[in-house]
Amino acid sequence: MSARALSFGAIAEAYERFRPGYPEELFDVVMTYAGRPVRTALEIGAGTGKATRLFADHGVAVTATEPDAAMLGELNRAVPANVTTVRAAFEDLRPGETYGLVYAAAALHWTRPEGRWSRAAALLEPEGVFASFGGQVQLADSTVEESVRVARAPFLESDEIPSPDGTAPEEEMQWPGTELQQSPLFLDIRQAVVKRRLTMSAPDYAGYLSTVSAYLQLPQAKRQQAYDAITRVLPETVEIAADIIVHLARRRSG
Repeated sequence: MSARALSFGAIAEAYERFRPGYPEELFDVVMTYAGRPVRTALEIGAGTGKATRLFADHGVAVTATEPDAAMLGELNRAVPANVTTVRAAFEDLRPGETYGLVYAAAALHWTRPEGRWSRAAALLEPEGVFASFGGQVQLADSTVEESVRVARAPFLESDEIPSPDGTAPEEEMQWPGTELQQSPLFLDIRQAVVKRRLTMSAPDYAGYLSTVSAYLQLPQAKRQQAYDAITRVLPETVEIAADIIVHLARRRSG
């Protein structure tokens, strides 16, 4: 796992405070695809537990894995009784217990591609479900977005994470669906979108940016200058387009 992937621990409290949670509709999308009750799940890169709580609150027994101690500590502060936490990277997990669902919430791109799908399949029951979901958080107003881009430019060209396999944004099937389609271990690959619009205050949006890995890679002084420059061009409140792209697949039974 890269240093950039492990950069969030220093801002675990801010991550929990400013990152949006996940809506009920996401749970419904995953369960409708599963087509049967899901009683156990393993989460890859649980962070502070944004998605953990969504599934656990619906009675799923979740094993939440996370390599960063600070992020896991934040999760453990409000962990439901049906959640087991494990400090481990995805690559460190060993086959053994299997689950009805293996999922990653805005975390799969931090895992190594070598052996990704064989490892995921080994953790799933036959015909168990794999789910990955996340998406870019963008300013909905194009004028505000352009002002922020100009303000950010001296410090950072872009704060987005490019597709890990180079899939262009205009392609119908996005990553990791593109990889899943190539894996002989999975079938019934689907992509769905949960539409989401949020309103944030300018300080909360700046707080969200403080949890974005691209900014965390900047030297501290430059990072603060970038936040200050962006905050100066923001209106009091901003509308956020935060659609969740969901990829689903089923482990082959044979």
